[in-house]
Amino acid sequence: MTNGIQYRKMTVDDIPAVVKIEHEAFTTPWSHEIFEHEMLGNDYAHYIVAVQDDEVIGHCGMWVVLDECHITNVAVRKRLRGQGIGEALMRKAIELCKVNEVRLMTLEVRVSNHTAQNLYRKLGFQDGGIRKNYYTDDHEDALVMWVEF
Repeated sequence: MTNGIQYRKMTVDDIPAVVKIEHEAFTTPWSHEIFEHEMLGNDYAHYIVAVQDDEVIGHCGMWVVLDECHITNVAVRKRLRGQGIGEALMRKAIELCKVNEVRLMTLEVRVSNHTAQNLYRKLGFQDGGIRKNYYTDDHEDALVMWVEF
């Protein structure tokens, strides 16, 4: 816990708050139905939430398949960005991966999102390549990043 923030496994009851954060953070946010499927129908999905004063203020999702992890989304309430919450969520995800003997973690990030890229590099991620026209809203390229443990 840092600054009164707790990090825990996401539950179905957290979905409305997580969807609200998605809408603040992304131009193509995931829907309630997508998160419900992730929580109830995807055995590979793992989600962590950051909670402060009983409010979900951030989340990090990942798919863990065998010894690899793919980060699906990381987002923090707009008013609380820049306070290390996203970094803490990523560190919790890395801890979960190490406990589960994951050897490789990967993610995609917009080529224009230098703030996120800098965070991922701070956590040991390297540039792995470009996915052309990856984002459906504006066809921006994605930078693929990865880290080995």
